[in-house]
Amino acid sequence: MARLLSVNVGLPRDIEWKGRTVHTGIWKTPVQGRCFARRLGLDGDGQGDLGGHGGEQRAVLAYQIDSYRYWQERLQRPAFGFGQFSENFTIDGLPDHEVCIGDVYRIGQAVFEVSQPRVTCYRLGIRMDEPGMAALLTSSGRPGFYLRVLQEGDVGAGDEIIKLQGSPEQMTVEAINALLYSPPHPQPLLERALRISALSPGWRTSFDTLLRSVEAGTSDGNAGLAPAAAAKAAEPGFRQHRVAAIQRESADVLSFAFEPTDGLPLKPHRPGQYVVLRIKQGDQASPFFRSYSLSGAPGTARYRISVKIEPNGAAGKYLGEHVRVGDTLDVSAPRGDFVLNEAMNPVVLLSAGIGVTPVLSMLLELSASGSARGVLWIHVARDGKHHPFGAECRRLLGTLACARGYVCYSAPRADDRIGVDFDDTGRLSPAMLEKIGVPLDADVYLCGPASFMDDMKRMFEDAGIAKSRIHMERFGGVESLTPGIAGAPLRAPHVPLSMVSEGPRVSFARSGITAHWDAQAYPSILELAEACDVPVRWSCRSGICHNCESGLVSGTVAYAPTPLDEPANGNLLICCARPVGDVVVDL
Repeated sequence: MARLLSVNVGLPRDIEWKGRTVHTGIWKTPVQGRCFARRLGLDGDGQGDLGGHGGEQRAVLAYQIDSYRYWQERLQRPAFGFGQFSENFTIDGLPDHEVCIGDVYRIGQAVFEVSQPRVTCYRLGIRMDEPGMAALLTSSGRPGFYLRVLQEGDVGAGDEIIKLQGSPEQMTVEAINALLYSPPHPQPLLERALRISALSPGWRTSFDTLLRSVEAGTSDGNAGLAPAAAAKAAEPGFRQHRVAAIQRESADVLSFAFEPTDGLPLKPHRPGQYVVLRIKQGDQASPFFRSYSLSGAPGTARYRISVKIEPNGAAGKYLGEHVRVGDTLDVSAPRGDFVLNEAMNPVVLLSAGIGVTPVLSMLLELSASGSARGVLWIHVARDGKHHPFGAECRRLLGTLACARGYVCYSAPRADDRIGVDFDDTGRLSPAMLEKIGVPLDADVYLCGPASFMDDMKRMFEDAGIAKSRIHMERFGGVESLTPGIAGAPLRAPHVPLSMVSEGPRVSFARSGITAHWDAQAYPSILELAEACDVPVRWSCRSGICHNCESGLVSGTVAYAPTPLDEPANGNLLICCARPVGDVVVDL
């Protein structure tokens, strides 16, 4: 008979880790006496990161005493105290290779249902003083499991664990865990897993995404884990292109059109994607890398980028002053997930300044396809002199049956004509959005300065548009994901405060930062990116969760530890990757 050995709880607290403050509930200690189990967890318990832990689907975490013994031997550690693995229930019996998702148990006066395997993050590594613990736990087949509370009641050490009902599909915690994290991902097993009604929504979404990728014949990478920013991997490397045309679009914007020099067709791009340029300033100087949205129409024989020429912008200044028609540049394949969807609901294309470029590509695609979607074009510029593509956008809107535009100038010049060149003065406001009339079922695509996009996102949410319909392109890189890390002032990306002068160069293309790799200082590319304040995403920090999966623009990496499942070709897992020679990362 399985038995509850200990009930463990703990409230979140702040700890210092790698010079940062982590808010975590990873420390659990045994309860003396009985404890009440509620729908959202045990009395006296809490989680520091509700995005990854806790809630109705993950109310109670269970771990087996047999797994305690396994880790004591494998890690060569003395006996652990209850709660060492941050579990709420330390149990004798119910091993992960026997317990099934959907099994129902009575413990004390409460009833529980197995909802999913444990998802382990870096904080268990802190608790165990073993940085790779997340990878070890997942790969061992001993993750433990979460329970949802079907009937509230009190529980206590010594209670028998009585099985009330088995799951019809009979898929164990160990099997479900392996199906998500380790290849292969057989279609019949994915379909079987999706028939388990008790499986938590997060895992269901991952398996559904994996199944669709298998049905589409895509076996590259793990679609169930890859974040949106990495889901559309691009072929790594650069291809030489000739500058076919240069066009002035406004007082400070130039467009450059490229054609491949090898005569082969262009790599196709989706409206909203971007390319990375490798810019060489001379034979002796190290190249630098910049990302530019494609502002031209998909399906043409040329790529077009449009660059704002700023006095202190090294790349824009170089392109404006030194690059001429006939010159050659190294250009990556198109990449990025900020792309126009193919639905039929209305679409809002909103930009400020040079943020017009990716949404202009979307407008070109809508025009070329004769789309019947309702299109609302909103652009904010300083004045007519600094308003690129004004005439082109008006022409494109005129080709669509259900399109309208609205242009705001923050500081119009005397010769700017209201009602002709622009429609309103000042900054976009909630009152202005109400006057424009934004469809609440629209997909909104935002691009511009970060503060502008954050303000617009709040305005659209306040207006009633769902968060899932608001898409943003951040010029400076990804939106950070650093679970549990207390907020700190944002700093612009920079080279490390202490940088070696030799070794492989690691370039973060979207942040415009290049630094030499120091293997003694940085165990992974992730740690170098953090030292440079480059925006990053991560959770496990050991090659399991794929939250850190990013584009590998060029170069080769080696892994330590080896990921359970490889990223898609053209991507890398920065949390466990080290450069083999110079590399360019899409961050």
